[in-house]
Amino acid sequence: MLRPGFRFWLVLLLLALGAGLALLDPHDASVPNLIPKDQAGEPDYYLKNARLTRFDADGQPHQRVDTPRLVHTPLDDVTRLETPDIALIDDSGRNWLASAEQGVLGPDGNPLTLTGNAHLEAPAERWRLDTETLHYDNTDGHAWSETRAVLRQPPQEMVGDRFDAWIHDNRARLTDNVTGYHPPKPQEESAQ
Repeated sequence: MLRPGFRFWLVLLLLALGAGLALLDPHDASVPNLIPKDQAGEPDYYLKNARLTRFDADGQPHQRVDTPRLVHTPLDDVTRLETPDIALIDDSGRNWLASAEQGVLGPDGNPLTLTGNAHLEAPAERWRLDTETLHYDNTDGHAWSETRAVLRQPPQEMVGDRFDAWIHDNRARLTDNVTGYHPPKPQEESAQ
């Protein structure tokens, strides 16, 4: 009677090891579901829990983006952002804060378009803008909205159909069908 030799047992052990590794495949089957399939094509990369810092021509940071998911599609050179929190840094080094449900960085990172409950805040000036769609051109530091916008600087509140801000010049303007609430200043009590 022939007994199996060393080579037979080695081949059998390797086959069993290969089968065991195949069962323990670390491949995450949910990854393909995360990749968008739309007219922009398949992305060349996506990042989860990403922080993106963009620099100007002088090497100074001018834009920071924190997002749970960032997807770039090479066909249109667009970067899509989920629930982004953004810091726009003006020429004086002040942070202007922006956020929305969705964001899109256009080709070469400009313009930035925020949609769905978009906000822009100037903490140093204590005002906040709420609108549906907000655009930002980082070349000239111009933020604007052509959708109904609410501008709050407590205790004041104004509403208009168009908003413009130039962050490097520290200027903001609300136009078209503007209404507002400006409470009167409290009268000082006269001495009796």
